[in-house]
Amino acid sequence: MKLTSLFTDFLNNTVNLNTTRIGLLDESVDALKRFIRKSDWEPKIRTFVRQGSWAHRTIIKPIDGDEYDADLLVMVNPVDGWTAKDYVQKLGDVFKASETYKNKTKVWDYCVTISYANERKIDLAPCVVDRTNSGYEVCNAGSDCFEVTTPLEYTAWMQEQNSYSGLNSFRKVTRLLKYMRSIRTRFDCPSILLTTLIGSHISWLDKGTNAFADVPTALRTIMQRLDDWLQARPSRPLVQNPKLLSEDFGKLLTETQYTNFRASINKYRKLVDQAYLSDDRDESIELWRKVFGDEFAKGVNVLAEKAEGISAFSGLMRFYESAQWRY
Repeated sequence: MKLTSLFTDFLNNTVNLNTTRIGLLDESVDALKRFIRKSDWEPKIRTFVRQGSWAHRTIIKPIDGDEYDADLLVMVNPVDGWTAKDYVQKLGDVFKASETYKNKTKVWDYCVTISYANERKIDLAPCVVDRTNSGYEVCNAGSDCFEVTTPLEYTAWMQEQNSYSGLNSFRKVTRLLKYMRSIRTRFDCPSILLTTLIGSHISWLDKGTNAFADVPTALRTIMQRLDDWLQARPSRPLVQNPKLLSEDFGKLLTETQYTNFRASINKYRKLVDQAYLSDDRDESIELWRKVFGDEFAKGVNVLAEKAEGISAFSGLMRFYESAQWRY
């Protein structure tokens, strides 16, 4: 069964990042923006751009006390004489010199991460604009090189694919699969790769069709299409960034990780089919829980309902038998 209302409750109460956390994230980001603008970090800042799950609106509530994170690109003009590592390392130095942020700061190859008491973290990634004819470039401090990126174009592509799916289904299915990935821990798949794979199996031909009539139907459609595609590719495939064809997201997985991901999607595709097609509500709930865990339909006690149903049926049979005996 589709159990559409239970999916709505599950998304709202368990999967989606709640408004309180979103508000805290917005406040932290605003403070970071003010700090960077007032700092002595040399690059001239053009603007700040949301990136990743935060920008795509596929961010989910953290599981079991884990952190939730957001990516923010710091779009800057090039600085004469600076190499890629200068942008990242010197931004990190600014934060480490601050009494407010020094104990919250870690510097990585591409970004500076600010962590807030194991609750949330924000990745600040310098992105140089118009250094060459390449447009946008992120900075890899590890290899000290600039790498072409297309953050705005990718987000626009994701929004377009979402519009074809109807009812915000692309985003909702992405959140559901990210939640499944988190609680089942049976496969690895970076969010950018998962989002791209989901989006690549939606087209303008889907707009207004029954394949995306509601969330459980959209989930089943995507799982079927994705599984069919993966099963036709035993070895790790090329998964191009739709807006930067030279970038292969498939390389984010090893061959072993890909094999495991492929097998996991096949397994859960079958469970989704069984749950969706079941005519018994209790059985369907139990099957959906094999996909999403016990938080799905949390307020529904399937065993109690079954016991109540059996008890009512037994009472009816006793009444029927006694009535027969009397007559």
